[in-house]
Amino acid sequence: MRDGAYVLPISDASRAVFEEQSAEIVAAGGAAHVVSFVSNSAEQQQSLVALFDRTVEYADAMQGLQEFKERLPKLGELEARQELSGVAREVALIVGRDFFAGEPRKQMEGALADAEAAINARFAPDEPHAAKRSIARRERKDFRGKTWATRERLWVDRVASAWLIRRFIDPDAKFLWLKHVKDRPKRALGFDFDGAEFSHLGSKVTFEVLVSSFDLEADSALVKLGALVHHLDIGGIPVAEGPGLTTIMTGARSLQKDDDALLKAMTPVFDSLYAGYERN
Repeated sequence: MRDGAYVLPISDASRAVFEEQSAEIVAAGGAAHVVSFVSNSAEQQQSLVALFDRTVEYADAMQGLQEFKERLPKLGELEARQELSGVAREVALIVGRDFFAGEPRKQMEGALADAEAAINARFAPDEPHAAKRSIARRERKDFRGKTWATRERLWVDRVASAWLIRRFIDPDAKFLWLKHVKDRPKRALGFDFDGAEFSHLGSKVTFEVLVSSFDLEADSALVKLGALVHHLDIGGIPVAEGPGLTTIMTGARSLQKDDDALLKAMTPVFDSLYAGYERN
């Protein structure tokens, strides 16, 4: 092997990368072979795993996150969310090459979730608490032409849920944006606040609850979009599109004069994300 070897853990993604690279090498007149193997000793396995250790990278990212949290009290919303998006992008890159995830990744994901919670506590207060009850199944035909109500100053879960309602549940939906949830008219269906008909349940955010409630879980694109909304709303496993959507959402909130305009501006964004997920 005059030019050496490249090693990745066995997975469909790794094989696809190597096969693509092999095809390019062969097309250029070279020779390449993709070979799978299993370590023949625990010691050898440990030495291979050590080659992929990302602890130092997570430590550097954690330091950057800590510095951000120290500056947070002096930052405006747009600047705060942009800075956190930058850290999240860096972490997503590390996660993408962390093939043997361990405690450092768990700690990093937890720290990111805490930072996101701190931002939401400051700029999007009154986020709902997760209730502990089963998700009731609903028929879409019973929820047509309704008025839906949620808290004003929309953030990701609320605007994504409004998009979902209008696109997949109630095409003629009308929305009320409440300054105080106690002012919700009795005729209006509440979502994404404590006591609302549709809100956080268990580990699911409101968007995911709506997907489950209206039997939309067979739509893989909506499930992927739900994972993105979940990450941005309450943290958890990073999603590659998360930092970009955070920047777009933060910018849209700063530009639009009210929540009707914000939903209108964000609708093509979610349409595009959904179309992209459908094709992947």
